[in-house]
Amino acid sequence: MLRSILRLPTPSFLAQRHLTSVTTAPTKQEEPLAGQLFYPDPYVRDILATTQTIAVIGASTNPSRPSYFAMKYLQAKGFKIVPINPGAAGQTILGEVVRSDLQSLPKDLSIDMVDVFRRSEDTLEYARQAKDIGAKHLWLQLGVVNHDTRRTAEAEGLTVIMDRCPKIEFARLFGELGWLGVDTKVISSKKRKVISGQPKTLPPGKGKQPVFKGFDTRCIHAGATPCPTTGARVTPIYQNTAYVFDDVEHGASLFDLQAFGNIYSRLSNPTTAVLEERISSLEGGRGTTCTASGHSAQLLALFPLMSPGDTMVASNKLYGGSLTQFGKTFKKFGWKCIFVDVSQPNEVIQAMESDANIKCLWTESIANPGGNISDLSVLSTIAHSFDVPFIVDNTLATPYLCKPFEHGADLIVHSTTKFLSGHGNAMGGAVVDSGTFDWAKVPHKFPSLTEPEDAYHGLKFYETFGDLTYTLYCHAIGLRDLGPTMAPQNAFLTITGIETLPLRMEKHCHNAMVIAEWLEQDDRIKAVSYAGLNSSTYKTLANKYMKNGGAGSVFTFEIDDAAHPNLIGSDVVERCELFSLLANVGDTRSLILHPASTTHRQLTAVQREQAGAGDNVIRLSIGIENAEDLISDLDYALG
Repeated sequence: MLRSILRLPTPSFLAQRHLTSVTTAPTKQEEPLAGQLFYPDPYVRDILATTQTIAVIGASTNPSRPSYFAMKYLQAKGFKIVPINPGAAGQTILGEVVRSDLQSLPKDLSIDMVDVFRRSEDTLEYARQAKDIGAKHLWLQLGVVNHDTRRTAEAEGLTVIMDRCPKIEFARLFGELGWLGVDTKVISSKKRKVISGQPKTLPPGKGKQPVFKGFDTRCIHAGATPCPTTGARVTPIYQNTAYVFDDVEHGASLFDLQAFGNIYSRLSNPTTAVLEERISSLEGGRGTTCTASGHSAQLLALFPLMSPGDTMVASNKLYGGSLTQFGKTFKKFGWKCIFVDVSQPNEVIQAMESDANIKCLWTESIANPGGNISDLSVLSTIAHSFDVPFIVDNTLATPYLCKPFEHGADLIVHSTTKFLSGHGNAMGGAVVDSGTFDWAKVPHKFPSLTEPEDAYHGLKFYETFGDLTYTLYCHAIGLRDLGPTMAPQNAFLTITGIETLPLRMEKHCHNAMVIAEWLEQDDRIKAVSYAGLNSSTYKTLANKYMKNGGAGSVFTFEIDDAAHPNLIGSDVVERCELFSLLANVGDTRSLILHPASTTHRQLTAVQREQAGAGDNVIRLSIGIENAEDLISDLDYALG
């Protein structure tokens, strides 16, 4: 029988292995708010672990249809599948005879779950039929939600799940979605591999099984479990290119996206997958795709959204390399970028209205180099009023300071090279999906995600994978065809760096505030652009969006060349002894740069001024050294 790379057990074994940790039976779901269906993991796990036979309503004979995907996967995990489809009655699907309806099933066939691939309005009758045949669970597939059906089923004693796929939930809860960078929300120091034989039964602990939500805890544990083979606690570096298939059928299923697992390290790697899940967890996202650099992450983020002739709207206060990439390089793809001052909502709205092919709105939570903070909730509202995703580059803030998803962002981009890695030794990027944007609401806008994909036999990503669509597309299409793969060594170094992210960010921010306050009082300095200062025009936004009103550790200051004509920015950066003159930020070491001659060199003088990178502007990235030493170095460099 087909098995995943993790060798997951059959459902009967799962029932023995996992129900020992569940202290209460599944309960009826409270009436959820619109768009907020939530099912606790023990509830879902119990349903899957107590199910052996599944009747699939709407079973398709077409291998590219979502129902076929789910049936094939679940059958491979040891579930017995009973296909139901009146139009295909008498045929066989995956070796099982198709039945016309639930009433035609043999009386001696026990059905545990009824899984429904039908329109929401057509599901009510299945709740009654499920009760009549003795089923215990009613599962409505992705996009299928009917609260009348749910209430009827619960009144009949059935447990109910809506708008979920048992294939995806099984893979998430029992360790198989790790390759995709999905936040499984499973944090455990136990091996994921299940040892054959009778599992050891432990006496139950006191109360409910704990849920570990602490940010510091997730920085260390999210995505990482002991190596199932050796027991090694630190994530191994899988310096490996390709992965052995169980057999030909297993390989075919992986290539068709009908099974979850590793194929080739251009698409996924076990070390990188740990980092992806960790970033997903810290940002509160659904899934993450890691890439070779921050710039490649930006390309990958836009790739599912943009086609030749399409336009994006972006802040004009971005990292200089981003301005160049968006404004110049992307023109070769037929993509256009309109740059706007995102602090002026009317200007943003005018830009969004100026082109019918706008596909996203893009900003940085904290702008590089000027330290400006974007009003995320306002920008999110504007983007969503035009039915396009709101993308936030959260590199300088990191999820320690800012959680853009909590303020309406749909996608988050990182250069992991910076604070997440934190030690100036590993290149990388990441694209995080919230899983909440409804790509099907305006399917004509995002055909890559909603229309048939020729490379996968006409599969429709959103129809098949729901809120995993964007992340799966980034892996299965973006990394496959563009190839900006993160090296496992860099993933390992970034995983290690994130373990100390809270400690480092606290010291980064403390030092930055001390130095910004010192600079603000110095008569050689014309202006300090640090949002954490009480005098800053961005202080209110810092209090609104950043932890404890912090503003990171990257900011600029401008020399007062009128009062001190002999002070030249380029000379100041060269005189530093402790600050390193280089083009990076987010290092444990303090860094200094003259943006006008480096990161913003390719821009016009007007663009440099707009981006906060004038000729006498100096950028600092404050490290975690002694703040007094850093002040001494700057004082000396200023002359």
